Amino acid sequence: MINGWTAAGFEGVAEAFTRNFTERGELGAAFAAYRNGELVVDLWGGTADRDTGRAWDRDAVQLMFSGTKGLVAACVLLLVQRGELSLGDPLGRYWPAFRAGETTIAEVLSHQARLPWVEAGYADLLDHDVMAAHLAAQAPAADPRAAFMYHAITWGWLIDELIRRVDGRTAAQFFADEFATPLDLEVWIGLPDELHWRATTMVAPDGVLVDEPQTDPLLRLNRNPLWVPGAEKIWNSPEYRSAGLAAVGGFATARGVARFYSSLLADGVLTPQTVASGRRELRRGIEPTWGSEIAYGAGFELHTASANLGHPADSFGHPGAGGSRHGAWPTRGIAFSYLMNEVRAAPDNRPFDLLTALENAG
Repeated sequence: MINGWTAAGFEGVAEAFTRNFTERGELGAAFAAYRNGELVVDLWGGTADRDTGRAWDRDAVQLMFSGTKGLVAACVLLLVQRGELSLGDPLGRYWPAFRAGETTIAEVLSHQARLPWVEAGYADLLDHDVMAAHLAAQAPAADPRAAFMYHAITWGWLIDELIRRVDGRTAAQFFADEFATPLDLEVWIGLPDELHWRATTMVAPDGVLVDEPQTDPLLRLNRNPLWVPGAEKIWNSPEYRSAGLAAVGGFATARGVARFYSSLLADGVLTPQTVASGRRELRRGIEPTWGSEIAYGAGFELHTASANLGHPADSFGHPGAGGSRHGAWPTRGIAFSYLMNEVRAAPDNRPFDLLTALENAG
């Protein structure tokens, strides 16, 4: 059953959302959008927990995976805005033990740090201090392809450590204090224990999580420990929900994330000048793991031909693994978020049809 509402002119978005259930077998999902600071789409429906049959209600919160990176990027930009660091600063200035000390903050934010995996392994995946120490001691990858390679999980440990060293707070606490509380957002990096009951249960159909042997040493090293068969047990565990991984540990309602991106289109916590600096392209190229184009500013993904964030050329934000999409279209004053609890491999038309309907709305 589909719940929620749309403003006049946005009915096509509700129709697309409904088709995801009736034609594409959507399990549970939510979609929200703001236009010029006003909520114009707030939809949810389906099943939050397939095993118990619990419905996805207005209060359901969903794991964002890499959608979290957009939240944390804003935290770094706020530190820049306050004059506490510059994007061109070497990370080693704030983290003396960091072996690749000349790597700049901008390079880390834009996936150019040459540290896309952890050579010491992921046995302590949920322990920030251990994983950050591993990365501090690790030499940057020598393979030239790693010079612009998506840092799926390591990005979070690197940036979280930077925020801790500059500000004293974790990325999770910084976001809560500076964005979530002032803006009244239902968004958390690490879900508080007392809210675990609101979390949906994530599922992955057979064949989506594949751990195929790799002959290419670069791809073998870059194996994502959260994207292998059985990983659902980790995603849905209380420990993971609470851990607050800065790259992949955000939980939210779609309404909350859309409101966050809407705030970036106004003169709010971040000034328009600061947001513009975060959207400025730092690197564009072919990601060697996927063989497709990626483009990044200071932590925000930017528009490419794949239109992951919609067709507007000024789109920015960050998608999440398995299908979620979060971002904004500045010239149109639109901010949006799509969250779902069944992860799928590309091509996945669920988010694309929703964003196309949003583009055609109003």
